[in-house]
Order: sequence, then C-alpha cells, then structure tokens
Amino acid sequence: MNFAKLDDTLTVAPQITTAEVAEIAALGYKTIICNRPDFEQAEQPEFKEIEAAAKQNGIEIVYQPIVGGKLGIKDAEEFLEILRNAQKPVFAYCRTGTRCITLWSLAERSKGRDINELASLAASHGYDVSGALANL
Repeated sequence: MNFAKLDDTLTVAPQITTAEVAEIAALGYKTIICNRPDFEQAEQPEFKEIEAAAKQNGIEIVYQPIVGGKLGIKDAEEFLEILRNAQKPVFAYCRTGTRCITLWSLAERSKGRDINELASLAASHGYDVSGALANL
C-alpha cells in the first residue's frame, strides 16, 4: 500500500481496497476519510464497501466526496473540521491522494502556514499543490 504520512495526525493515499483497511487498522489509524466520489472509475470499490470494512476493523469513517477539479476553500474548511473532530491518526484517500493533500494544504494555509512550506512538503511526497495554493 502506497501512502504519504504528512504528520503525526494525517496520512494521505491513493484509492484503498477493502483488504487494506485491516492493514490501516493494524498501523494504528483511528479514522478514515474518503474524498473520492463513488463511480469515478468502474473498478473502484464503492464507499459502502470500504465503510463496512472500516466498521469491521473498529475504525471510524467519514465520507467527504470531492469531484476532481472542483475542490474549493469550503471543501478545505469542511476537511479541517472533520480533522478537528476525528479520532487520530487519520488516513485519508481519494483516487491518487492529490485531493486529500490539497484539502489539507488549503486548510493548513487558512491557519496561517507558509505556502512554500506546504508546497515543499507536498512535493516531497510526489504531489503538486502549488496551483491550488496560488489560487487562494
């Protein structure tokens, strides 16, 4: 399973499988956030499947579907609120992880964190959030 640990509270990843939920639980994650709408691609598992696996493994799960290319500051504010209320650590996923890390970066920027620091951190994990941060 491929993932990027951003800090002690949040890890982001591409699409996960139901089988990987047990591994996520074994790694100590307490909450999963799904930022991927159902049916983006034919082969992706539906949220209800991941939700059932999460419940079976004692993990909280939150569905915040974001359509690719339509992510906005309100979505980031909602993501920040989810993170504030979630049992930690949190494991967030979407198709590639980009929406998750972009949501986190925008939320962190709204708290006053430096744009260059956020872009650099994302880039160190293979993600480019510079465009989203520049559009603030």
